[in-house]
Amino acid sequence: MKNKTALVLGATGGIGGEVARRLTRSGWRVRAMARHTPSSSGGLEWVRGDAMSEREVAAAAEGVSVIVHAVNPPGYRKWNELVLPMIDNTIAAARRAGARVVLPGTVYNFGPDAFGHLDETAPQAPLTRKGKIRVELERRLEQSGVKSLIVRAGDFFGPQAGNNWFAQLAKPGKAVRSIAYPGRRGVGHQWAYLPDVAETMVQLLERDTLADFARFHMHGHWDADGTQMIAAIRRAVGGDVRVRWFPWPLVRLASPFVPLFHELLEMRYLWTTPVELRNDRLVAELGAEPHTPIDEAVRTTLAGLGCLAPGGHEAAHGAHA
Repeated sequence: MKNKTALVLGATGGIGGEVARRLTRSGWRVRAMARHTPSSSGGLEWVRGDAMSEREVAAAAEGVSVIVHAVNPPGYRKWNELVLPMIDNTIAAARRAGARVVLPGTVYNFGPDAFGHLDETAPQAPLTRKGKIRVELERRLEQSGVKSLIVRAGDFFGPQAGNNWFAQLAKPGKAVRSIAYPGRRGVGHQWAYLPDVAETMVQLLERDTLADFARFHMHGHWDADGTQMIAAIRRAVGGDVRVRWFPWPLVRLASPFVPLFHELLEMRYLWTTPVELRNDRLVAELGAEPHTPIDEAVRTTLAGLGCLAPGGHEAAHGAHA
């Protein structure tokens, strides 16, 4: 690719920040747009702007060949108001700049008719509100005529992943004494290590053979019965960790009063039903999926969350459960 200039929307978040850093290491010039730019550039070219403004997104996208659309409403709120206008603005900016849109995909798109081993052709008929919005988001992207890349993966975790389910297993800044596991006993769950997701996106972007509209699934880390992630956390902290079950009944009681709890409750089905993504198409394209061993990924994540002392298995100094 001759023009290695990218715009990242959502670079202050988990996946956006990880992709921005990986692009930079690969020799890309990375422009990052945010409403509140950080004091330190981190090697990125920061521009102030709002993804809800078509004009500001278009201005930030001038001269780029790639737009990474990694923005989501904070705290799962106002999806019906914000998600689709933001992708419309990105599509308009990409069309004007002649750029490819890169979108991190989710498993929200799938309903019970598709559960099991899902490839890229699986039907998208979700029952949830957020799932239906994600389906419409991808439909608009596919029918827009702009070049696009969608990389779908499981639940994100990583040293700078932001708000995610892993942070419910290991509370940031605290030693891991117990784990509140959200899943049903014996039910598989799929995880995706953010540096691997970013590496996958960059490798795909740099392939000259990439189709104008390309969609790939990542396999990531498949926890077949809900015990493997817990075991990896125990190995990382070097001690016994008590497992308790996530307080879903309390979440349900509080959901009418706490918007975040309502949103979490809507997505509970992903913890009670195994949803496993197949990566055959990705492996055929790249030869292999970028994959960090689970122990290394978990240890790095816990250290990044401040749950481990630097360089060791011991719990973070001064932390408390």
